[in-house]
Amino acid sequence: MALQNIGAGNSDDAFYRYKMPKMITKIEGRGNGIKTNIVNMVDIAKALARPASYTTKYFGCELGAQSKFDEKNGTSLVNGAHETAKLAALLENFIKKYVQCYGCGNPETEILITKSQMIQLKCAACGFVSDVDMRDKLTTFIIKNPPEQKKGSKDKKVAMRRAEKERIREGEAADEEQKKLKKDSKKGTTKASSSKKKANGSDEDRSPAHSQVDEKEEVDDVNDEDDDDVQWQTDTSLEAARQRSREQLSAVTADMVMLSTNELEKKAATKTKTSDVAENGNSTALGSVLDELKTNIKKGVSAKQFQSLLGSISGSAQEKISVLVEALFEGVQKGFAKEVVKKRNYLAAAVAQDEGSQLVLLRALEDFCRKSTSSALKEVALVLKALYDSDILEEECIIQWYEEGSKGGNKDSPIWKNSQPFITWLQSAESETEEE
Repeated sequence: MALQNIGAGNSDDAFYRYKMPKMITKIEGRGNGIKTNIVNMVDIAKALARPASYTTKYFGCELGAQSKFDEKNGTSLVNGAHETAKLAALLENFIKKYVQCYGCGNPETEILITKSQMIQLKCAACGFVSDVDMRDKLTTFIIKNPPEQKKGSKDKKVAMRRAEKERIREGEAADEEQKKLKKDSKKGTTKASSSKKKANGSDEDRSPAHSQVDEKEEVDDVNDEDDDDVQWQTDTSLEAARQRSREQLSAVTADMVMLSTNELEKKAATKTKTSDVAENGNSTALGSVLDELKTNIKKGVSAKQFQSLLGSISGSAQEKISVLVEALFEGVQKGFAKEVVKKRNYLAAAVAQDEGSQLVLLRALEDFCRKSTSSALKEVALVLKALYDSDILEEECIIQWYEEGSKGGNKDSPIWKNSQPFITWLQSAESETEEE
């Protein structure tokens, strides 16, 4: 099969690596039923990484004739008798408009359809995004028949995360194996040395005093090795301290020590009281923080400023996220999922605090749904889907949260019952990606 360079501007380059077959046409039929068959249209379209229906439709639009591509047989037909050179020139125009990058001219591009129904070409070589002229007739056909998209970036992210975790596990297992081998080798050398010393001790030339010294050293070495494995602990309880003071000191000094221990007990009691007061103060502080968060959300503070504000709050991670969820969605009844999508930037800023914050966010949303009306509970699956699509929650964390919460016969609870369809979809998608 004769090949040619893709793009008329690259026809003179003998080393150009992007090639396509030369067009072969065949005129079929007579009279009003005459048609032009592009015999190798499937091979040309494959080389251009575009559906063959696009090129066939383009010929029909430019020539003002009816065109049809049969998916089953792979035949491309255009009504009327048309010369090969004319169709080849139209194909060059198609390549310039819908294949080559507008920035670098590379034909390795991908068709993207934006939310506003605009067509773009994303170049894999230079990364330039080209805007296609929407006045062309073919654009409406492309929007109605979008190209098959490649695997999503989320699947790639999930696969990369899994591979990373697998590497970490393998590394930890290798470290453990290395430690065991070192311990076994140490024990083997000590056993060998002890057997050698015993053999030498049985000789007649060896003096009894010298053999006793060697045996003592051997016992010390073994004891040292045993001491490495043993963790010595001192009983620091009050009763043990009293017992030791009675054994070691005289009656008078023991009484003095007892006085000091009583003073320590009093100090400990006062510390517990002050900690209780601090906890009560912390709860009131969280209440004031709730009001502060509400005012900042109303003002429309940016996600970065909000993140720094959240980091300045004292309290556990669960308390912080729970207060945040309450501030964001207080009074929301219907349209809970829409509100989550609107305020996802704040949730993303909160989740970026640490690694385990995704589970914390899920538990906070769970508590909020339980406290609020039944309408929020009905939209749990939509909320999970919105947060998953926004890359705020990962599938592993969602599945872990669901499995932990629905244990022990709790699956009939409304929150788990309403979450189940999304979890089933997530697990089926995961199994499909693993099979692929």
